[in-house]
This record gives sequence, structure tokens and C-alpha cells, in this order.
Amino acid sequence: MITTRAGEYKNHYSGESAYLSFLPSPLPPNPPVQLGTELIHYLIQANNALTALNVVSDNIANLDLFVSMYIRKEALLSSQIEGTQATIEDVFNPGAEENANQDVEEVINYIKATRFALKRLEDLPLCNRLLREIHAILMDSTSGQHQSPGEYRTIQNWIGGPGSSLRSARYVPPAPEEVVSLMSDLEKYIHAETKDDPLIQAALIHYQFESIHPFLDGNGRVGRLLILLFLLQRNVLSTPALYVSVYLKQNRTEYYDRLSLVRNNGDYEQWILFFLKAVTESAQDAIGAIDKLNELHKETETRVLAMGRVRENGLRLLQYMEQYPILTIDKTAIALGLAYNTVAALVKRFCDSEILQQSSGNKRNRIFSYEPYLAILRKGTEL
Repeated sequence: MITTRAGEYKNHYSGESAYLSFLPSPLPPNPPVQLGTELIHYLIQANNALTALNVVSDNIANLDLFVSMYIRKEALLSSQIEGTQATIEDVFNPGAEENANQDVEEVINYIKATRFALKRLEDLPLCNRLLREIHAILMDSTSGQHQSPGEYRTIQNWIGGPGSSLRSARYVPPAPEEVVSLMSDLEKYIHAETKDDPLIQAALIHYQFESIHPFLDGNGRVGRLLILLFLLQRNVLSTPALYVSVYLKQNRTEYYDRLSLVRNNGDYEQWILFFLKAVTESAQDAIGAIDKLNELHKETETRVLAMGRVRENGLRLLQYMEQYPILTIDKTAIALGLAYNTVAALVKRFCDSEILQQSSGNKRNRIFSYEPYLAILRKGTEL
């Protein structure tokens, strides 16, 4: 048995069937996290970045709209970390839900799970019940039905490349009979009174959840959503405007390696440093996106107001475009309660003014894109 500060590797079986699984120690770490000069520096930096994000997001004219955009982008990024081959255009495609392939379906389910979680958090504290409910929605698809949606696993799982086994896996989480107890301990830590900064707690909670790996599939996506929900519950974030997955995707190999370093060496501090850098850069990126979206809105609104007698419907179309930056005339007409020809003429006016551009389709099923808006959201989501 190999023991570290973070837990122990346990032997299972013998001979050719033998393998090691990792049993994480309960949180908080023992001995406690060492707040060295470097860690304190990044902790202050991350908290300052979140404070700035809260100030900016609290002053957004249409906060619900930005949150909706955030949810879709975070869902896409978090799914891409797991290898999902979907793009921002797939997520905003008007026919996404009706014609979704498996990759797009995974992103759509993540969007649904996030919206559900944010609403549910209003009357239910962050707990195992909520995590299982989130997982049930996340895995609500043909491919996910075999992954025990909403249930903690009852069989051994492992993490590794194609063709890997329990013996050759990169990581084998704790045995299934340990899962319920471990998740119960994690829930207690989530609600425990502690002197630790909430950002340090968030880093530890994410690490612990990923190490337990309580579901057969979808652990990474639920674990990253857990970061957001915890920070909202602790009032560190005033609105769900932080998408940490953009940093984790860009540093995917280091992300996994640093989680492994905790298990193998008991070095929580190096993981927390990495996490704080992720929070800082993600918050700064979100602030930049908010500023650019606000600037684009003002610029486009000014152009629409100059359109004379169609400006009232033009402003309605602009509001719709900021929710659905890829659109069709028929669906837009229904949503705005306007005649098809009225919307067709308005869309043509927008295209002539280079606000919209036709991205695909023939005369009967044309698709139009609000490209400047998509360009801001696209940052970091490129495959």
C-alpha cells in the first residue's frame, strides 16, 4: 500500500488481475495547506479579479442575456475538454436540438443541466442530491443511458486512453463501495465552517470530486460545474459569469498532471496555485468579453436607430440576435410575432448594413449570422 498526504493506493486482487486504486483522504488536508508567499500572491490576485468581474457583471444592462451566453460557452468548453467535437456555430444553430449529433447533444444537455442547477440552487443547498440530479440531466441521451444517469457508480471505473485497462490506466479512482462515504465526507466539507479562503476550498473540492470520480461518465463536466456552484453559494461570485474551462482547455495536459501530482505526492499547494491562475485569467477574459459585447451593442444600436421608420422592429431584431446570433427568418418571425416578409425585409436591411451576413442555405432555408457577436464568443472555443 502506497500512502501520501492526499490518500493511499490500495492493492486489488493478485497476479494478472492485480491493479491499484486511489483512496483520497478526507478534506481538509492534513497537515493544512501551506500559505507561502507565492500562493498568497496568486490568492489575492484571483480574489481581486473576481471582485472586478462582479462589479462589471452587476452593471450589465441585460444580465440575463449575458448569463445565457456564458452558460452556452462554458458548456461547449467543458465538453471540449472531454474531447467533444462541437463548435460555437453548432451550439447556436437554429436547428441544433432537432438535428443534434452525439457531440452537440452532449453540449445541449450540459446547457440544460447548468440552467437547472442554477435554478435549483435557489432552494436547495449544494449537496449530493443536487449533483445526482445534475448528472441525470447531463446524461439524458441515448448514449448516456448506459452510464447510470443520476446514480453513483457501483462498478470500478478508470481513466486512460483507448484500449486501456485497470492495469494500464492513467488513474483508477476508489473502489465503488467507497464512493457514497467519500461523497458524504465531501458534502460535509462543502458546508463546513473553515478559515480557508473560498477559492482554496473550491480548488480542493474540485480536486476531491475528480479523484472520487463518483459517476461512470460525466465526472469532469459535473466537477467543473461544481466550481461555479460553490463560488455562487459562498457569494464569491454574484452571477455565473466565470468560465474556468477556457483556461483548463488551453492547459489540458497540465490540468490533469497537476491533479495527479496531488495524488502521487500529496502536493495540494501546486494544484491550488494552478487553480488560482485559472480563476484569475478566466475572470479577466470574462471582463474583456463583457466590455466587447457592451461596446458592440452600443455600436450596432446606434446604426439601427439611424434606420428611420424600421428602427423599432430593428431594435427588437437586435435584441433577438443577441440571444440567437445565428438565425432563420421563419423562426425569428414567429419569435417576434411579425410577418415573414417584414422580417425578411428587415434581415435584408441588416445584411446590406453588414450587421448580419448570410452564412448558409438557399432562398427557402437561409441561415444568417451576427458574426461580430459570434467572434467575441468564439474566443477559446476553436477546435
